[in-house]
Amino acid sequence: MNTHQRGTIETPYGWVIVFCSLILNTIGLGAPNILFVSLKPIAADLDTLRWVPSFAYSLMMLGAGVGGILMGLWMDRKGIWQPALFGSLMIAFGAFMVSFTEGRWTLWVANGLLIGLLGKSAMIAPLVANGMKWFDRRRGLAVAIIASGQGLAGVIWPPIFQYSNDLFGWRHTFLYFAIFALFVMLPLVWLIRKQPPATNEEVELKSEKIADRPTQAISPWTLQILLWIAVLCCCSAMAMPVVHLVSYGTDLGHSPVHAARLMSVLMGVAFFSRIGFGVLSDRIGPVITLLIGSASQATMLLVFAAVDSLFSLYIAAALFGLGFAGIMPCYPLIIRLWFPISQVGWRVAAQFLVAGIGMAIGGSMAGHIFDVTGTYKFAFIGGFAFNLVHLIIVSGLFIKLRNTGANLQTA
Repeated sequence: MNTHQRGTIETPYGWVIVFCSLILNTIGLGAPNILFVSLKPIAADLDTLRWVPSFAYSLMMLGAGVGGILMGLWMDRKGIWQPALFGSLMIAFGAFMVSFTEGRWTLWVANGLLIGLLGKSAMIAPLVANGMKWFDRRRGLAVAIIASGQGLAGVIWPPIFQYSNDLFGWRHTFLYFAIFALFVMLPLVWLIRKQPPATNEEVELKSEKIADRPTQAISPWTLQILLWIAVLCCCSAMAMPVVHLVSYGTDLGHSPVHAARLMSVLMGVAFFSRIGFGVLSDRIGPVITLLIGSASQATMLLVFAAVDSLFSLYIAAALFGLGFAGIMPCYPLIIRLWFPISQVGWRVAAQFLVAGIGMAIGGSMAGHIFDVTGTYKFAFIGGFAFNLVHLIIVSGLFIKLRNTGANLQTA
């Protein structure tokens, strides 16, 4: 059923949901940032090697990915209120536990189980999935704003945590973060407790069998697996410059300061680009928007492999940030478009989990390629090949589903 035929479901309170979700996401993503900043002092204080706090980060990210599916299923059944409340409490409790840790096991349990599996997992995919249910005409913009919490956290938290570490030490930094998270996140969770508009739920649940759903042309699991393969390839390609751009810049003879600025340019452009892609998605649909972002990313991977000058690298970094930032917000929108509303939570979380696996594969693979060849240029070319697979899968789905009359633009 066309949105314009039944009227919009959007209300002003939907924007309260969006911005509360943005802040919750930003605070939840403070947890990995505090670990980044505190890695060296934690290792020194616990008299251990740096792999110990680094492994705590790996456990946190793994736990958040797996837990996201569980939280998504919980949200699909009960709404966002319960998982968001539980996740907020676990983030605060986990950070509190880290502040008193005396050994590696406590550090790992606090970060992997409490903050990752039970806490941070409720702060990304479930918030995005819930936010989508409040919008139909400006859904892309809403998702982009919530998802931008990742970039916002990377800008805000590191200098704050570093200043706190210098002033009070890493243990007090974790303790103060726990107190802050508890007293700020709980009121925000209370504000997002409302259920999405009833008309949205009623219309969508009644239209599970509508003819324009792609699962009428392709089985749901075939479609889901193709989307997983696509995002795995895309994020493997994405990770290669994201993880190794600073090292690539210094390998080419540029100063560490300029090399670090390349990443700042990339992420800075990406923050604003994500919002722009959200608006674009509302106009032309998430599938075409995804193809534009992916094509831009693929092109810039080849450019990275071809250029050496600092000015050229700055341009490539900016254009890469412009393109790659629009990719991940499109996937929740596509899932919302192509699958029943009752399954959105866990499917979005699963997509994010596979994306994280792709980022891990791409980052590691680029390092191995450098070790073998002595240059990142072949890694970027390999990334282009991965990205090409992504473009082929998404383009193939677009063509097949368009020919069957499936809805490719609005839910």
